[in-house]
Amino acid sequence: MRLQRFGKKRKPFYHIVIADGRAPRDGKFIEKIGTYNPVHNPAVIELDFDKAVQWLNNGAQPTDTVRAILSYKGVLYKHHLLRGVAKGALTEAEAEAKFQTWLTEKEAKIDAKRKGLEEKNRNERKEILDAETKVKEAREATLAKKRAAEIEAAKPAKPVEEAKEEVEETAETPAAETAPVAEKPAEEAPAAEESKKETEEK
Repeated sequence: MRLQRFGKKRKPFYHIVIADGRAPRDGKFIEKIGTYNPVHNPAVIELDFDKAVQWLNNGAQPTDTVRAILSYKGVLYKHHLLRGVAKGALTEAEAEAKFQTWLTEKEAKIDAKRKGLEEKNRNERKEILDAETKVKEAREATLAKKRAAEIEAAKPAKPVEEAKEEVEETAETPAAETAPVAEKPAEEAPAAEESKKETEEK
């Protein structure tokens, strides 16, 4: 009992076959009893349970990987129970009850693992989305600040009409109003009159 490899590179897919030990790995085989896809987590295994048990009873020797697959699916445990029934250690009903109990517990473990993986993947996707949202918000805030700075820089210091009015007002103001008038001293006139009177008396 061995695996035959199929599938693409880095995406293997295997057939579980019964083949002669002297045959090549991917060569001629006697019978195909299932498939094994390790790409998924947990791995997807499809197996003909009764044929696998029958081939074990006929003396087929599984490889290490196929043995692990058979143990995972309960084929080895069922084969062990059937050997106990053949030896008279227990009845078929007892063997079937034990197997059903084991199968229920195994399915519960597989379901728990599957749910745990789904929850983990969901949390990872949520964390990625939250991180992307934060980056997007930060980028939008930066762009908003940049736009506000550009708008502020584009505004003129004073409106053009106000600047024109100021220029016109300064042009219309006369120079006489702006320049200060020089005043003559009030004491000069009486002093001149006194000098004239003195000259006349002489």
